Amino acid sequence: MKVKKITFLMLFFATLASCTAQTPKTQSNMPEKKYRVLIETSLGNMTVELYNETPKHRDNFIKLVKEGFYDGLIFHRVINNFMIQGGDPNSKNAAPGTMLGNGTLGYTVPAEFVQGLIHKKGALAAARQGDQVNPTKASSSCQFYIVQGNVWTAENLQRMAMQMGRTFDKQQIDTYTTVGGTPHLDYDYTVFGQVVDGLDVIDKIAAVRCGRGDRPIEDITMKMTVLE
Repeated sequence: MKVKKITFLMLFFATLASCTAQTPKTQSNMPEKKYRVLIETSLGNMTVELYNETPKHRDNFIKLVKEGFYDGLIFHRVINNFMIQGGDPNSKNAAPGTMLGNGTLGYTVPAEFVQGLIHKKGALAAARQGDQVNPTKASSSCQFYIVQGNVWTAENLQRMAMQMGRTFDKQQIDTYTTVGGTPHLDYDYTVFGQVVDGLDVIDKIAAVRCGRGDRPIEDITMKMTVLE
């Protein structure tokens, strides 16, 4: 009787261990959903894919898009060969010549710097206040930019790295000497997505004529939709 009881317990715990071991494996095999957002502009459309590695920025962006927050806003700061920036709530129906860029929703998003998520062309990243008033590099609640940048030579990257006291890894060097981007922003501003369709639209927007504060003379409006 004692032997039977021990055998039963051994079988029970073996079965329990087997079930416990299999559960995480089944869950890990389920692919994590990748969210995409369509950005419609007056100069063409772009589709961005959001990174699951930056969940706070991903969820905040999706929430704002679903609420229609970005609809009717403009790209208020455009610098050719650098980036195009939007998301200022004060930009909706803003009078011509109005200085923009300080709008906020009253909160910030903690920085999410992830190795490998860099400022290559088409990167979607969060704007933020400068280090002097924002030492944790927390992101704006709503303002974002999309990278245009330049293609760099290996020599230029080496010179930049020396000036900044940094080193660029192989991925950064390979990317910036082929695709291009803005390497000096890496791991200082959170990258949370990438344009996967419509890279040419970035170039069209970046090429427009701008006035004071790098605001385009003619407004470039946006509308966003989460692609389910």
